[in-house]
Amino acid sequence: MDDKLNLLLDVIIIVLLAATIVYAVILNSRLAQLRDNRDDLARLVAAFNDATARAESGIPKLRRAAEDAGNALQERVEKAQTLRDDLAFMIERADSMAGKLENSVRQAREEARPMAPPPVLPQVAPARGSRAKAVEPPPALEPVEPSLADPLDDERSEAERELLRALQAVR
Repeated sequence: MDDKLNLLLDVIIIVLLAATIVYAVILNSRLAQLRDNRDDLARLVAAFNDATARAESGIPKLRRAAEDAGNALQERVEKAQTLRDDLAFMIERADSMAGKLENSVRQAREEARPMAPPPVLPQVAPARGSRAKAVEPPPALEPVEPSLADPLDDERSEAERELLRALQAVR
């Protein structure tokens, strides 16, 4: 019985040793993977450090470039503001000149109103033997209805009013 017990204990120890060996092989392969990954991680950390160093060395250059761009932009803004002020001044002057010109035109129209209406052109009779039709005088223009009259009609010359009546008659 003693032999059987020893044999049983030996078998149990063999099984436990086999399990330990299998576990040690698995652990060894994982450690090898970890060593490989550690090398990859070390290369990754080194590359990251290099990229960080390059970025840090580029920051002053970027800062200088940003300052230069900001200065150039500020100069352009100042120049644009100067141009804006000049344009505003020119617009004010143009408005006042347009007002003066408009007043001059009104005065000229008022002075031109008492003049006689434009002369009527004589009708030319067709030459003998010609096949051309005689030119008929244009139909008399009808007075414009007050609802269609332009409120600025008193500022227009007689020719402009006649043209407006003719255009309205064509409609």
